[in-house]
Amino acid sequence: MRLLVVTNTLPTPEYPAFGTFIEQQITSLRDLNLEVDVLFLDRAREGMRAYLNVGQRVKSRILAFQPDLIHVMYGGIMAEAVTRAARDRPTVVSFCGSDLLGERLSGRMRKVISGYGVLASWIAARRAAGIIVKSKNLLDALPAMIERSKVKIIPNGINLARFHPLDRDECRKQLGWGAQRFNLLFPTNSGDPGKRPTLGRAAVEILNKSGTPTEMHELTGVPHHKVPLWLNAADAVLLTSLHEGSPNIIKEALACNVPIVSVDVGDVAERIEGVDGCYIALSDPVDLATKLALVHNGSGRVQGTEKIQELSLDRVAGRLVRFYSQLIVTEKDV
Repeated sequence: MRLLVVTNTLPTPEYPAFGTFIEQQITSLRDLNLEVDVLFLDRAREGMRAYLNVGQRVKSRILAFQPDLIHVMYGGIMAEAVTRAARDRPTVVSFCGSDLLGERLSGRMRKVISGYGVLASWIAARRAAGIIVKSKNLLDALPAMIERSKVKIIPNGINLARFHPLDRDECRKQLGWGAQRFNLLFPTNSGDPGKRPTLGRAAVEILNKSGTPTEMHELTGVPHHKVPLWLNAADAVLLTSLHEGSPNIIKEALACNVPIVSVDVGDVAERIEGVDGCYIALSDPVDLATKLALVHNGSGRVQGTEKIQELSLDRVAGRLVRFYSQLIVTEKDV
């Protein structure tokens, strides 16, 4: 099978932690012997200029590579342009979060741009032969006009060879974290206000005032291969995001048996269901602090590795390939 991937999210020297989940997905598909060509539109570096002449660039790649299927790995303006240009073979669009949910805490201009991106996502979803969403809340965010039979919920896979339990004390020593403190890992995603770090800091302040020495370590700009070190050094992961799809940090924490305290966002409740020592909290500092105190007074680590096996990179890649195959067969039958 020949697959053309179009994406605006991949790691670069300037942004080494950006888009690692897509990079890993591409690698896992190649590991299953797919021939994969990648058209990368560097949105982080070039801004909106990255989308200039997208249609012509896609048509040129199609002509040169002759893919059986095109997978657009992110929605918005990019997905609309690709699905408009590629009409002679099946196209799949993956929606990951803000491309369907928008951005609720950004400035006025950013909200306008984000709203236009959501509208572009809807148009792309109508045209696409297949749609992938990362969680049920993203499925619910699709407009009613989108035929649900062509939608699959397939979360991003996790590299279980990279994410697994390590010695907590040794990891803390490498990072210079205090051994006598309650160390929380907070994924900030380069300072995105939608992550609501002020809410996390307010919960930490309550814990410190109550006599539990607590420190919140913000995970930002850390290369992906070093994230397991940070996770395993932490006593818990704290997530307070306003909106998410299927946050990888939650799955990676489970793979490392690290406790999680999160607001009810994305698919977090589904991921931690049945895992003792992980908690869903209200978007309230007091309730977050209360749940974190339960972790502090608990057994230390959770049993998450077994639960996350179904989301290994190879299993998720297998689900993608089966979906691709169905779409290709359907297209040939039409």
